[in-house]
Amino acid sequence: MERLKVNLCGIELDNPIIPASGTFGFGYEFAELYDINVLGTFSFKGTTKDPRFGNPTPRIAECPMGMINAVGLQNPGVEKVISEELPKLGKCFNKKVMANVSGFAIDDYAYTCEKLDKMEQVGWLEVNVSCPNVHGGGMSFGTSPDAAAEVTKAVKKVTTKPCIIKLSPNVTDIVSIAKACEEAGADGISLINTLLGMRIDLKTRKPVIANKMGGFSGSAIFPVAVRMVYQVAHAVKIPVVGMGGVSSAEDVIEMMLAGATAVEVGAANLINPYACRDIINDLPRVMDKYNINTLEEIIGGVK
Repeated sequence: MERLKVNLCGIELDNPIIPASGTFGFGYEFAELYDINVLGTFSFKGTTKDPRFGNPTPRIAECPMGMINAVGLQNPGVEKVISEELPKLGKCFNKKVMANVSGFAIDDYAYTCEKLDKMEQVGWLEVNVSCPNVHGGGMSFGTSPDAAAEVTKAVKKVTTKPCIIKLSPNVTDIVSIAKACEEAGADGISLINTLLGMRIDLKTRKPVIANKMGGFSGSAIFPVAVRMVYQVAHAVKIPVVGMGGVSSAEDVIEMMLAGATAVEVGAANLINPYACRDIINDLPRVMDKYNINTLEEIIGGVK
């Protein structure tokens, strides 16, 4: 449907709906439930240079209006993603996919991005700078404008495809970080990643997950996400991909009015595996309700 189409970093999407990394695997699991080609695209599971087993269990816990997770970037490593996961995906998804990349050193990011950039299936690289800088005292790359810019420059040197830098909300000034990424050559910004949260089991008097703290996601964080998307979208000239607590077509419209060109759906996929399909199907109804002709026309509509 023409009215749902958007352009993300020079690539046209049939609609702006993108399942978020870590909530949609490598796609083929969901392809057993419905035709995932109805999606705009999706961001596959966060991929690192080397295989990662992830954090000890329990590492996911429900809480009111959301969930806490500390999975720890479990993935088979970039070599196996290329040799095993992408061929399986190719059998059920005929669009460009978004490759989500994580790392613990700048060289890790560059290595993984360079490998995935060569894959025909990959349309965009979503570079998650929320990971700890193991050579810089353990602080996340995404908490410092300079560190985020360094990662951006490193991956842009070795890639030809659009690089979208995924930012952490656990900062004081997200705009300065987004602008630093833009100045370093980023083609887009995606936000927000999870907030840092914690819950305690009253019976055991211990944290509900083994890692003590984890990423808090779900509908409770939506107002924070809308605020940060609005701030960043009005401070940079590159496209913004909004995410954080999105669970309905109305949420998508709100996120786009705030300035998002495309919208990722995360935790909602874990509650309802058909969430993205249902949102896409419902978008025309909501657009009619609010007299919206095309989605392109509302991007950044709130000044």
